Amino acid sequence: MASSLTCTGVIWALLSFLCAATSCVGFFMPYWLWGSQLGKPVSFGTFRRCSYPVHDESRQMMVMVEECGRYASFQGIPSAEWRICTIVTGLGCGLLLLVALTALMGCCVSDLISRTVGRVAGGIQFLGG
Repeated sequence: MASSLTCTGVIWALLSFLCAATSCVGFFMPYWLWGSQLGKPVSFGTFRRCSYPVHDESRQMMVMVEECGRYASFQGIPSAEWRICTIVTGLGCGLLLLVALTALMGCCVSDLISRTVGRVAGGIQFLGG
């Protein structure tokens, strides 16, 4: 297969894909912050959480749900800052994936990536980061 990338470009494409995949996995995992609540270990990310308290109507007390899950809705995310973080991080991951997949396609298709396209892709990666 013909490639439109130099050896440095191929390394850039592979590292871009690795970084984009790592960023996306980190975004989807709920292990950003760790702590304890009601004597149980808890963790959460921007839109997922593990081991969270709920009010048990039958016993009239707070109990810990020891499982991971998403918030019920976007408005269920605890604060405006975390909502903004969810949007910005999600957009960043999307941009990184776009550039990485385009660069990987450049490894297989000739004349896909020119010097100008490479510079624009680098700028998009900078914004995504």
